[in-house]
Amino acid sequence: MESPNSTYTGLILRGLGICLLAYLAGVLLLMFIWDVEPEPFDVTRITQQRLGLSPDKEIVTGAVTTATFIEVISTVLNKRGGYLSNDIFPPGALMDNVPSWEYGVITQVRDMARSFRNDFSRSQTQSTEDPDLSVADPRFHFDTDSWILPRTESEYRTGIAGMENFLGRIVTQGDSDAQFYARADNLRDWLAIVEKRLGSLSQRLSASVGQIRVNTDLQGDSAATQSTIKPEVVTVKTPWLEIDDVFYEARGSAWALIHFFKAVDVDFHQVLEKKNAEVSLRQIIRELEATQDSIWSPMVLNGTGFGFVANHSLVMASYLSSANAAVIDLRNLLEQG
Repeated sequence: MESPNSTYTGLILRGLGICLLAYLAGVLLLMFIWDVEPEPFDVTRITQQRLGLSPDKEIVTGAVTTATFIEVISTVLNKRGGYLSNDIFPPGALMDNVPSWEYGVITQVRDMARSFRNDFSRSQTQSTEDPDLSVADPRFHFDTDSWILPRTESEYRTGIAGMENFLGRIVTQGDSDAQFYARADNLRDWLAIVEKRLGSLSQRLSASVGQIRVNTDLQGDSAATQSTIKPEVVTVKTPWLEIDDVFYEARGSAWALIHFFKAVDVDFHQVLEKKNAEVSLRQIIRELEATQDSIWSPMVLNGTGFGFVANHSLVMASYLSSANAAVIDLRNLLEQG
């Protein structure tokens, strides 16, 4: 005959087992729900909504780029599941695709914030920097994975507040201290950063299959030197466990750049029209939008270049390389008189 104590113990164990299964099922369900990238948004409509403008009212120069910047970083924080990169508990701690996507977006946010502070808001190199931007910019460079004292989200939200103050000032008539200068040289400086980011991502994506490359670090300058000697031929290969991380980082970067370029198309319209460069900018957007197509495979495949299985990283690299080439063409057009 079974004792009361053993019956009681069995009930406790059974209850714990049911709770554990329910917890695991909940974690898996949330992982499935949160593993979704945000949809793109209309940069002009977002600006009108943020400023309370009717569709027929003219938007101040710089407002679209600033409002788009705020919406991009706000989307990272407020999307389904919230900000996941600093989660220390499941399901966020078990996910890597969305955190990699977040890092790609934040990288572009950091570059754009620095361009706001150093270029877009300054008329010349000797002009003083905007006080709101000098507060906002460093906040976006805070660690992406800090979960307490302070939390990453709190730092980013402080940066967003600074950008919102700047937006409010540039659209206020009579406040001449806050300015957004839509000039060709300012746009070229930002494009130079974008060019390097896209080039780096393309190389990292291409290295998914392993590449033997000739060392061209010092080409073009016979007097150039470097700190340490590197071999003439180097082998570059992305570790197998990092392939999907690089892929989703590239996807996040492209998502952010699509919105930034669309905003630039509005605020720098006169500059682009004068340089006959609008087509080049739209080609960049088109190439970047191709990176956002749905992934029908349950995982990022890593087949060889011409193998039986697809290689998603190489497909992504081809789009980013084409976008990078268009960025170079756009910079060249902006340099012409």
